[in-house]
Amino acid sequence: MTTARDLPPPKLEALVEMMFLAASADGEFSDEEQKHFRKSLESLTSARLDGADLDALLARAKGDLDASGREARLTSVKARLPEPGLRKVALALAIQVVASDGIIRTSERELILETAEALEIDRDEAADLVKQLAP
Repeated sequence: MTTARDLPPPKLEALVEMMFLAASADGEFSDEEQKHFRKSLESLTSARLDGADLDALLARAKGDLDASGREARLTSVKARLPEPGLRKVALALAIQVVASDGIIRTSERELILETAEALEIDRDEAADLVKQLAP
C-alpha cells in the first residue's frame, strides 16, 4: 500500500492544500488548529517538506484560494487525487484539522460536506468519517 510519504509531489501537495482549505474554512486559524496542522503535516510528509518548502506551499495555497475560490481549489485537489482511496484520505485529513480545536462549526460542517461532494465521496460515508474522527 502506498503511504503519503511515497506520494509524488502533486498528490502530496493536494493533501496539504486540502488541509489548508479545511483550516481556513471558518475564517480563523486558531493556535490549536495551527499546532495540529503543523504536527499533522510533519507526520504526513515524514519531514519531506522543510519549514521553508511548507511555508511556500501554504503561501501558494492561500494565493490560489484568494484568486480562484474554494470550489475551484477543491476541483484542483480532486484532479490531483484520481484515486478514491486518496480522496477519502484527503477528506479525513480535512475533518481532523477542523475538529482539532474541539469544535466543528457550521461553516466547517459545510466545508466537510462540500469537500465530500467535490471529491465524489458519499455524504453518509463523510458523516461516518466525522463520527470516527471528531471528538
